[in-house]
Amino acid sequence: MAKHVVIAGGGTAGITVAASLARQVKNSEVDITVIEPSADHYYQPAFTLVGAGTYSLEETRRDVRKLIPPKVNWMRDSVAGFDAENNTLKVGSGATVSYDYLVVCPGLELNWEKIQGAGEALGQNGVSSNYSPAHAEYTWEGIKNLKPGAKALFTQAPLPFKCPGAPQKIAYLAADHLQNKGILKDCELHFLTHAPGMFSVPLFAAELKDVAARYGIHVHFQHNLVAVDGQQKNATFEVAGGDQKGKSVTMDFDILHMTPPQSPPEVIKTSALANEGGFVDLNQNTMQHTRFANVFGLGDAGSTPNSKTAAAVRKQAPIVVKNLLTLINGGELDTGYDGYASCPLTTAYGKVIMAEFCYGGKVTPTFPLDPRKERWSYWWIKTTGLPVFYWNYMLKGYEWFLKHDTDFVEPA
Repeated sequence: MAKHVVIAGGGTAGITVAASLARQVKNSEVDITVIEPSADHYYQPAFTLVGAGTYSLEETRRDVRKLIPPKVNWMRDSVAGFDAENNTLKVGSGATVSYDYLVVCPGLELNWEKIQGAGEALGQNGVSSNYSPAHAEYTWEGIKNLKPGAKALFTQAPLPFKCPGAPQKIAYLAADHLQNKGILKDCELHFLTHAPGMFSVPLFAAELKDVAARYGIHVHFQHNLVAVDGQQKNATFEVAGGDQKGKSVTMDFDILHMTPPQSPPEVIKTSALANEGGFVDLNQNTMQHTRFANVFGLGDAGSTPNSKTAAAVRKQAPIVVKNLLTLINGGELDTGYDGYASCPLTTAYGKVIMAEFCYGGKVTPTFPLDPRKERWSYWWIKTTGLPVFYWNYMLKGYEWFLKHDTDFVEPA
């Protein structure tokens, strides 16, 4: 009898694993089911480009039905509860689904409710976010309509969240746009981050500090956005560290780009699959669950301490598939995931720093070039090469692409 593999989540991680697994097994050996409620799949790495006016939102969207491999069953529903002790889960329709093996990859939720007034403010009065497909286009509307004397705020939420580089990437693109219009010197740009530094990897943090200084962007560390008043056009921040810890700062704005706090879905946080932080509790090298041997996980909802990017998923997926098949057929699990992630940092239109690193912040450049330098070639990879390889290779589960050292997949 064929083993039943259930994949909870049909985003980048779920589709990649399903496609790779389907390529390596016969239908008589393994049945694969993907549980995913959304009909649309978005290429989230391009949302920054949408917000910067160089990419259309429609170019980022595909029909999920066309991405699910023919040998894979798509259950268009949401997971309502996990019973890992009994190898079952419940879906929103009320049905119970049994499995022999489970792969958990539901992604993260955007917790707008943790910022007072954010949900009501989004999409009007200059308030936007590239983290939402519904509002990324509005980011560009705000940027392109800035006039001399304008004040723009760009915020970064507390970690963990998807693509730690994205909140500042749009700030640099906005600054470059204003510079090209000749009005940057007449505008006031602020980057306000909960973090104590520009980036978690010191090598790149130093370069990004210089980029911000080049544009005259005012950087505020350990400032966390807690409230937004869209009609009054002001934002309130709580100082999270330093001499001013605990104090509130309110700033006016003409445009505000927000990064929402993010977390795994509630169905994960309240399940036996979660660690104390609410993330799927995984071995950071094998991607196997720490307590349930027939459960694997990957992607943004996993507890592995890597940067949450699509590039990380590209490296995690082959380990998950290989170890899943090893578990089915017998053998030693592969401990090969080293925490690799990639964050191509857009510092201007036509310029990108290709930040690649693994656990511990170790820099692991793919190309034999100084990884700190801004390059046009990386911009081409980001805007042209990455989407092609994402849609045509990664989501189709081609093993060569997933295992090859050349990085073609990047975060939001």
